[in-house]
Amino acid sequence: MEDKKYNRKNTIQIIFAVALGTFMSALDSSIVNISLPTIGEYFNVPLTTVEWVVLSYLIIITSLLLTFGRLGDMYGHKKIYITGLVIFTAGSLFCAISPNIILLIGSRVIQAAGAGMLMSLGPAIITLNSPVKDRGKALGAIAVSVSFALIIGPVLGGLLTSYFGWQSIFLINIPIGIAALLWSIKILPATRSGKKLPFDFPGAITFFLSLLAIIVPLSFADKFGWNNPLIILCLASGIALFALFLFIEKKSRFPMLDLNLFKNRLFAMSNLSLLFNFMAQFTISLILPFYLIEFRGFEPSKAGLIMVSAPAVVMVIAPVAGFISDRTDARYISSAGMAFTAAGLFLLSTLKADTDIALIILYLAVIGFGVGLFQTPNNSAIMGAVPVQNKGIASSMLATMRNLGMVLGAAFSSSIFSSRFQSITLSLQSGQYSSEQINNMAFTGAIQSTFIFAATLATITIAASLIRGRLSPGCSIGIPDLKP
Repeated sequence: MEDKKYNRKNTIQIIFAVALGTFMSALDSSIVNISLPTIGEYFNVPLTTVEWVVLSYLIIITSLLLTFGRLGDMYGHKKIYITGLVIFTAGSLFCAISPNIILLIGSRVIQAAGAGMLMSLGPAIITLNSPVKDRGKALGAIAVSVSFALIIGPVLGGLLTSYFGWQSIFLINIPIGIAALLWSIKILPATRSGKKLPFDFPGAITFFLSLLAIIVPLSFADKFGWNNPLIILCLASGIALFALFLFIEKKSRFPMLDLNLFKNRLFAMSNLSLLFNFMAQFTISLILPFYLIEFRGFEPSKAGLIMVSAPAVVMVIAPVAGFISDRTDARYISSAGMAFTAAGLFLLSTLKADTDIALIILYLAVIGFGVGLFQTPNNSAIMGAVPVQNKGIASSMLATMRNLGMVLGAAFSSSIFSSRFQSITLSLQSGQYSSEQINNMAFTGAIQSTFIFAATLATITIAASLIRGRLSPGCSIGIPDLKP
């Protein structure tokens, strides 16, 4: 067992400081999306341009998380985390005063670099400053802060944009960022830096370029088609670059990502489970608003209130799941969570043009219950499966899987929905149906296929979670009990 002693008051303050930074970065994601139409109108640019306000943020975060995790292990988690708060807050100011869309997108890149530092090192800081027996409960604070940000983000974004302009959604980050910065400087312990080993620049650059070459074409595949030569070439280049990255890491004396970590079945399968989990989740975030707003004709404010039912349940369940996982075999809790998630997604695949709103809220609540059960125990398993010197890289891998899952989930679900919608529409046009009937049948058919795809991913995650092995309650960090 660990000899390190923890002061409960200090631990709570550290958790609060990290949760505040996590809340800020998560709030920025959820608060911006609802303002995109207003931003596009303000700068007089089409959706294909304004969507890069979101895409640039997501791409930069996903591509740099491992780099920041490695830097945190080398130079101290607190230093990189504090730097992230400064960069994110400054980036928010630059976004608010951007005179054109190009500078706004560039400012989002700066903001994303800061958010990446926060996301990659938050779980590592909490893990290193919490007793093993309470690790799951402590990590649950991050899930709560993210869920709370997702709940209030769309509502707050709509209110701020309506009454104070789109700039206010970035200005609100400044007081929160300053408060988080001052609190973190005061509370976070000065983590000891690792050995000053050479930084793996070839690995970092290759990883960045590989993800960029994969994510960008995935974002455009729905518009240009999967058989577009440029899309195929970019994806092939990305896969080749990723293979080169693995080769570089295997041969490097000082790799950015120690591939030996993936020999640990607990670490490898928990990360795979997290990837599939977020792929399934993001299908809801992408497809359901179209169903509620465009298909059912609800106002965005009402659609937002319906969709908060899932993160609201996550916010309640996640800390409870963390508490339970500290005292029992967490893989069964995670697997049960994914079973609920799969069931909820299968239920969403039954949506029709007249499905009762109460049923939709119930289906989302079932999914939220499942996600809440899954995430905290799974995150705890990832962080508990590696030695202390690799906490930063494990933390950043966790965040990388989460963001990569969002990107892949968005790409595949939009492609499945669009192709299925077009296929059904073409097959019905020769029949005796009105355009409204064709649209209704095509939309519900596309919804069914997309959510069945997501439910299948969730079902696969159940198996991945079960076979990952066991991290015994209260076991020493980095020494997992991998009994099958």
